[in-house]
Amino acid sequence: MKMTVVGRKCAAGPAFQEHVEKKLERVQRLLGQGAEAAEARITATAEKSGMVVEVTVLYRGMTVRAEERAQQINDALDACVDALVRQLRKNKTRLEKRLRAVPLSDLSVETEPPVEEETDFDIVRSKEIPCKPIDVEEAILQMNLVGHQFYLFLNVESNQVNLVYRRRGGGYGQLIPTLE
Repeated sequence: MKMTVVGRKCAAGPAFQEHVEKKLERVQRLLGQGAEAAEARITATAEKSGMVVEVTVLYRGMTVRAEERAQQINDALDACVDALVRQLRKNKTRLEKRLRAVPLSDLSVETEPPVEEETDFDIVRSKEIPCKPIDVEEAILQMNLVGHQFYLFLNVESNQVNLVYRRRGGGYGQLIPTLE
């Protein structure tokens, strides 16, 4: 697995990089054969409240991502890898179908309790929202007024559905759809 380790506002030294390699072996085992083609991006950021580690794994068109916070950088990495493993286990059947690779049968590790696979996505609520064309600034204002973490709107400039969201570290983000 190709790994890229980046430190923002901190130095991701050789000890941290060794810890990353050791921890990501679990993810690599879950991916099975061909995991050498996978790419992992690890970003460690120092913030006022502690350390934030984000791990993104790209493998055969699939993206698995986790972000965790802790006081120590290694603790944040451990929690991040645990979250990635949980995601892979929870969706192992869908991943097998999608990847069409060697079965992910080695997902049952003796030291960890089995994770119940999610077979159906139960939509418990559907909501229709009026979608009048507005600009990004007005969408952020509306999001703040209703107290939500995100807001879906029709962008007046592009005439496309966009989404603005509040970022954990402060500031706002915007999702703009593109066709692949």
